[in-house]
Amino acid sequence: MINSIEILGLIAATLTTAAFLPQVYKTWKTKSADSLSMTMLLAFVSGVLCWLVYGFLIKSLPIILCNFITAISGFLLLYFKIRYKK
Repeated sequence: MINSIEILGLIAATLTTAAFLPQVYKTWKTKSADSLSMTMLLAFVSGVLCWLVYGFLIKSLPIILCNFITAISGFLLLYFKIRYKK
């Protein structure tokens, strides 16, 4: 059974992951990633991957789920940054 702490974690994971998705959508629609820093994206994706490994190590579903989805979003933005480079 999921306890109230896990529910809070799931809510936080949902909100922080969802907050990142509009940037992915905007970048995809405009075909422009000029405003995104490659250094920031690399640091962000590296941090998210660390969080994902951490989530698996402590067996935390909220950390695993949100960071898995956010890692995909981060990799998409990295792809867009390279693909749409002018």
